[in-house]
Parts: sequence; structure tokens; C-alpha cells
Amino acid sequence: MRDKKQIDEMKKVLRKQSFRDWFLFVLGINTGLRVSDELTLKVKNVRNQTHITIKESKTEKDKRFRINGTLRECIDEYIEGMEDEAWLFPSRKGDKPISRVQAYRILNAAAEKVGVDEIGTHTMRKTFGYHHYKQNKDVAILQKLFNHSAPSVTLRYIGIEQDEMDASIEDFSL
Repeated sequence: MRDKKQIDEMKKVLRKQSFRDWFLFVLGINTGLRVSDELTLKVKNVRNQTHITIKESKTEKDKRFRINGTLRECIDEYIEGMEDEAWLFPSRKGDKPISRVQAYRILNAAAEKVGVDEIGTHTMRKTFGYHHYKQNKDVAILQKLFNHSAPSVTLRYIGIEQDEMDASIEDFSL
């Protein structure tokens, strides 16, 4: 999602729907974690922590991600009164987190209400990447945050290569 108004609309829709669903989206767009890694988190992984530390499920690589002030406030509000061993995104069906499929359904339903097409569980990660790149203009740091093998992979992943190609053609003529 590139449009900040749409991002804000998604937050509003999700917050009205469920505090958990809102936090799933907020955490995803502010960390760039894969949804499969988000869903494995417990309260103890974020309570009184300066970083989120995980072993990425896809790559098996260790990842340590700084919790900034804004995210810290969201985390503290969300986990208030929760037990350390509780899942951050508990399922209503037993003692387990929601599934990737359920996360997809949650995001998709909210996106539909906002009028956003083409949303998936990677949308949060790509949203983080796109806005991080636009703000910092540092593909090397983003590449490290994403654990990508090359800057070109990162630029393609967040859609910057396509943007640059489109822009180069916009005013081109012979």
C-alpha cells in the first residue's frame, strides 16, 4: 500500500473490527516482518523489549528488529493485561495463534471495505519496505532488514524498479 490515506483507512476499519486485527496490521507495516513470523510472537517477545528477536521461519536466519517509540506505544496499549505466555494474535479456537489463512482473510476483508485490490499477507511487508525506502533512500539497509541477497531483489520486491522504469518512459519520446 503506497497511499497513506488507504493505510489510515485500513487501520480504522481494522480497529473497529478487532483490536487484535488492528495490531496485526500495525505491527506488520511497522516492522516488515513476514506474517508467518508475526504470528509466532508471544507477549513476552515484545513486553519491555527494545527489539523483536526471532529466527525467521522462511530463511532460518536470526533477525533482530528495533521497536521505535510509536510502535512501543501501540505494543504497550495492546498487551496491557495480557500474560507473558499469551500469543500476540490468539485464535478463538484453542491455545494457538491465528493461521496465515485467517490473517489473509482479515486483511482482505478490511481492504475490500477500503476499496483496495490486490492485498495479501505480504502487503504489510511490502508496505513497510516501500515507505522505508521512500523515507530513507537506502536500499542497502532495507536489504539487510529483509535479509535479501541483493539490492536488486529488494527494489523489485517493493516495486521500485517498476516505478523507475515507468517514470523513465513517462516523458520519453523520439
